[in-house]
Amino acid sequence: MIGFGLRLVVAGGREALTRLLVIAAAVAIGSGLLLTTLAGVNAVNAQLTRYASMYPQASAGDADPLWWSTRFDYFHGKQIIRIDVAATGATAPTPVGVPTTPGPGEYYASPALRDLLAAHPADQLGDRYLGRDLGTVGPAALTSPDTLLVIAGGTPDQVAKLPAAKQVTSVGDTPALPETTVNLILGVIAGGLLFPVLIFIGTATRLSAARREQRFAAMRLVGATPRQIAIVAAVEATAAAVAGTAVGFGLFYAFRGPLAGIPFTGMPFFPSDLSLGMLDALLVALGVPAGAAVAAQVSLRRVRISPLGVTRRVTPRAPRAYRLIPALLGVAVLFFAIGFKPETSDGQTAVFLPGLLLIMAGLVFAGPWLTMVGAQVMARYANRPATLIAARRLADNPKAGFRAISGIMLALFVTSVAVGVITTIIANRGPAPVGSTEAGQVSLYLPEDAPATPDSLFTDLRSITDVRSAFAVRENPDWMSASEPGLIACAEIPSAYGRCAEGATVAEVATGLIPFRQSASSSRVWPAASVPLGDLQRLPVMSILVDTDGSAAAVERSRTVLEAAFPAFRVAPNVPGDFESDFANTLRGWEQLANVVIVASLALGGCSLAVSVIGGLTERRRPFSLLRLSGAPVRVLRRVVALESAVPMLAVAAVAIGMGLLAAHLFLRAQMHYTLVAPEPRFYVIVVIGLATCLGVIASTLPLLERITGPETARSE
Repeated sequence: MIGFGLRLVVAGGREALTRLLVIAAAVAIGSGLLLTTLAGVNAVNAQLTRYASMYPQASAGDADPLWWSTRFDYFHGKQIIRIDVAATGATAPTPVGVPTTPGPGEYYASPALRDLLAAHPADQLGDRYLGRDLGTVGPAALTSPDTLLVIAGGTPDQVAKLPAAKQVTSVGDTPALPETTVNLILGVIAGGLLFPVLIFIGTATRLSAARREQRFAAMRLVGATPRQIAIVAAVEATAAAVAGTAVGFGLFYAFRGPLAGIPFTGMPFFPSDLSLGMLDALLVALGVPAGAAVAAQVSLRRVRISPLGVTRRVTPRAPRAYRLIPALLGVAVLFFAIGFKPETSDGQTAVFLPGLLLIMAGLVFAGPWLTMVGAQVMARYANRPATLIAARRLADNPKAGFRAISGIMLALFVTSVAVGVITTIIANRGPAPVGSTEAGQVSLYLPEDAPATPDSLFTDLRSITDVRSAFAVRENPDWMSASEPGLIACAEIPSAYGRCAEGATVAEVATGLIPFRQSASSSRVWPAASVPLGDLQRLPVMSILVDTDGSAAAVERSRTVLEAAFPAFRVAPNVPGDFESDFANTLRGWEQLANVVIVASLALGGCSLAVSVIGGLTERRRPFSLLRLSGAPVRVLRRVVALESAVPMLAVAAVAIGMGLLAAHLFLRAQMHYTLVAPEPRFYVIVVIGLATCLGVIASTLPLLERITGPETARSE
């Protein structure tokens, strides 16, 4: 029977060969995307693993220890990772990515940092890394080709005094950083793309299922057993899936290089990061053909019952409103969490995760009912024959109408939640707005054991072009009872940051002249301090502030001068929002990944709908031919097919986005007490363009209608 099945695949006429090629092409696209998704998850994990190598754990062993300190610097809002090392003996380990441990006055730089050093004046960046350039940091130590990293050498005494200094006897064996939360994020995002891929593959393998049912029913009537029919169907489906899967592997490896350069997570991958493990390759190579075989078996359930059951088609039972219960329960769980949020992370996960999963499962479960309701509304207000026919057909079998777009619903829900949460967090914790007063302030916060401030420092800072003032905020001896922890002479306060109380000479101020989570204000009145002006200079310096015009050159030159004066800085000289900008960029990377999922899922949804439309036209060509013979114009039939596909997709998209933003709002209220900030217009533009592309893909299948519904098709078979 296997040989007979293969003969049917290749010798069943033009229709069989066309079906084989279409299924193979669809499976090739689906399996290629499936491989890309699995490789993308591996790539993100590889990035995080290399990032973890920058933070080795303090350890003891037989080897000579290596002093290690990891700090952060910034340039034009981009984070620079600085690693200071010092070997204590010949057997000390070597940092990952470099051939030898740099000595005092030596350093290695990543390719991206070397490009920055070459493109900007030394007084803005290069003077921070004085010494001998030993070469380039290799990819093994870089999370991305765009990573800005410097590995600088020093003496053991120098590095031991740096912040977070530790002694390590091994480097590169730190476990990967992603904990349960990160793995959960990756799993949800991957699932948001995998589900549409699997829907697409399943839809493709069911192409012309009704026609195959009729053929297999005829074989049953002439004596074939159910087991023989099952073997023939499995061979036919598996042959196309095997061919498509092989082509999918070829597509993945052909486009792996260009795909690695796309910053899906905000930064590009190395091509080697997009790798497949043995389990991944086997999962796709064996799982896709096996899934195709299973889909073929499921499609034959009526033939197994009775070969005559194929012709006795009845209207399926209409879905009921109880299908809404799981989604409503999920929403109720998130509402409950607003007033009763658990204190521990595990407790919060135990509340939020089931709530989100309930909504996701509930949307899929409720999809057929929503499709039926939409069809009934469309039928009620239909004023054209095409609209009425499409509505009645959808209401007759809403499960079939929803099946091809269920992946779109899940993907849009997941990405709407992600985009809503990310947009709101960025709005509440993002960097200082460009052009604001605080965006031009460079500050260096000094620890208690910091060396004395050089006398020439303020002169050097004030001599920089576009620096308006430079001054120190000193420690308030009465800080426990005072309203602010710092002190400053009233004459040194820039007008943009406020003024002293009437008659005061010394004011109590915030460490950075900007209270926590507030903006600079020229109308702020700082309270008077009890410390006399003459005693102010004898107090320890808490922070050094430089007020610039906000230009990048002035900010970076000021930062470089401060780092040269205090090379053992704990927190690099920063502009308010440096850390927030880096944090926001990380979140935007995840948002970009969510946008990729939207585009890919909508493209896959369009392809699934196109395959479903082609299959439906092939199976219904005789009824459509009879409609044409009875006088129905082709344009009416095209409108029927378009409405059957487009209306459920648009309705599902609106419901999924609305539920996703609602879930994001409830999560933000419960977890962070934030109110949802509407996503940026580009999110809606991406969704609209994606949906329009889906509609275009569906429209491309409509010319087939006229060709396959000619008068000759109306003959009884």
